Amino acid sequence: MAPRPLPLLLLALVAAAVAVPPAAGIDVKVPLMHCLNFPSRFRETLPCHPRNYGFLTSIASLHGLHMNCLQNCCHRGRSGNRALSEVADGDGAVSKGAGLIDQVTGRQGQDGGLATGAMDRQDKDAGSRQQSSSEGSSLEIIPKQTSAKLLVENPQKESTDGKSKHMALPDTRVRNIKDQLIKAKVYLGLGAIRANPQYLRDLRQRIREVQKVLGDVSKDSDLPKNANEKVKALEQTLIKGTQTQDDCSVAVKKLRAMLHSAEEQLHAQKKQTVFLTQLAAKTLPKGLHCLPLRLANEYFSLEPGQQQFPNREKLANPKLYHYALFSDNILATAVVVNSTVLNAKNPSHHVFHIVTDRLNYAPMRMWFLSNPPGKATIEVQNIDEFTWLNDSYSPVLKQLGSQSMIDYYFRAQRANSDSNLKYRNPKYLSMLNHLRFYLPEIYPKLDKMVFLDDDVVVKKDITGLWSIDMKGKVNGAVETCGESFHRFDRYLNFSNPVIVKNFDPHACGWAFGMNVFDLVEWRRQNITKIYHSWQKLNEDRLLWKLGTLPPGLITFWNKTFPLDRSWHVLGLGYNPHVSSRDLEHAAVIHYNGNMKPWLEIGLPKFRSYWSKYLDYDQHFLRECNINP
Repeated sequence: MAPRPLPLLLLALVAAAVAVPPAAGIDVKVPLMHCLNFPSRFRETLPCHPRNYGFLTSIASLHGLHMNCLQNCCHRGRSGNRALSEVADGDGAVSKGAGLIDQVTGRQGQDGGLATGAMDRQDKDAGSRQQSSSEGSSLEIIPKQTSAKLLVENPQKESTDGKSKHMALPDTRVRNIKDQLIKAKVYLGLGAIRANPQYLRDLRQRIREVQKVLGDVSKDSDLPKNANEKVKALEQTLIKGTQTQDDCSVAVKKLRAMLHSAEEQLHAQKKQTVFLTQLAAKTLPKGLHCLPLRLANEYFSLEPGQQQFPNREKLANPKLYHYALFSDNILATAVVVNSTVLNAKNPSHHVFHIVTDRLNYAPMRMWFLSNPPGKATIEVQNIDEFTWLNDSYSPVLKQLGSQSMIDYYFRAQRANSDSNLKYRNPKYLSMLNHLRFYLPEIYPKLDKMVFLDDDVVVKKDITGLWSIDMKGKVNGAVETCGESFHRFDRYLNFSNPVIVKNFDPHACGWAFGMNVFDLVEWRRQNITKIYHSWQKLNEDRLLWKLGTLPPGLITFWNKTFPLDRSWHVLGLGYNPHVSSRDLEHAAVIHYNGNMKPWLEIGLPKFRSYWSKYLDYDQHFLRECNINP
């Protein structure tokens, strides 16, 4: 059953987003300690200012304080009286006789947003760190200076101050209409309102009219011409209700109950969203299941001589540009290769080393035999042919095949926990995911390689990576320090003394997906041995959980050279707000996250960057009904 849409009931939290335009030159301090019963977290000096008045009165009322308490806390200077009087007399502002409903759902709610900072942070943890963190709690307001205020009186006009970064929220009229509907629905549940049948009928009629006008509209430009008329009629009806409702304690109880219910629903919806997204991410679409079957059937009908790739002499030539790509996804691999070749200045100098599993070996070879990437050289290998890569040599291979590992993430009680949800994706138990730590062993004659994940698209010629002086470092990667959840403490267990002793919890992480590796330095510094030693220490999963980035951060600690951010732009698989400027200048874009471009849950705005490198008229794709 599809999840129900969340009701917009977080009225008490909306009060924290006050946006009443301040009067110029007013900044009178309020010692809130004078209000003895005021919540301890608000017992600090805040400006007695119109933009804070609604917020403070709402908090005061929620905690059983009379509005006079707040007013008595203000200095009685000329500016203070002016500040309060302007709030009381301003258009649409809270009047002295208004109840808590107006205080919570009036001017304070003009941003129309739900203050869910805490839930965002929780969802960020549950969602594989795929969402950006919210910086503030809903009840923590830091007053801004008058010159940087939000433009509420004229929300469609940007600030004329070139230095101000505060812009009006888009589609403010739609947001305000939704706020009025929330307010009206709150009124419907109040006893004093329900005791007046005629008013109740009028209010319901106004609500229906506004709902009909609003419909599914999400932009101000799509609102019908009669929207203002209907909204004004609703506002007039609400004003009458304000005069009827005198008992704020009833409203307080109702709002608290509604807030609690909304928080529970929000939490449940977020958990369900994470679960369904993870489920969709590991589910193979029908077309991608059909494609390897068709290709395999075609491959085994070829003569042995037709199954070979040309230019095998280039595979070990260290003077060429070599790429390592480990994947069982044929379409994704094809896009990586095609995008790299089409944007390369000299395609004949590029060599792609592809390793896949036994099931996809024949289909992968058939795809590139029937769709050769121009003049570039292709090699496709089967991971099962690496006989040296066994559980006696590789600790991680032994761990991935152990029953304890499978039980821990799939069968034990902990398998149902939110923290283990992402690790139920089969890719975490695939050795293909860990082959990146064995590049010198797989390609002993090469000196330098670029490693590419199968969910990237190359937008520019990247041969410049081979000419970068990495100053003795082994790994060249783009750092990801922009967000707090990309620090070491989000990947490693810093409650373990071994981790605490060796690493800095605030050290900057970096990204796998597009890396340049100096294999000469790798062999000289014996990086593979370092990797194995840490994997043995993590046999009981006490240092980190599954995945390749945590052991990568450890293995290449102090051995990573930071590349310019434009080489590798991340987030297209979870963040719809990736900067268009960053995308324009990016050499490689990465669909890291669950919303892959080949899945229906992929972000539509970024899908064209990926799909442009596939020919959907190719007969194998047509036979499997694979469309853009």
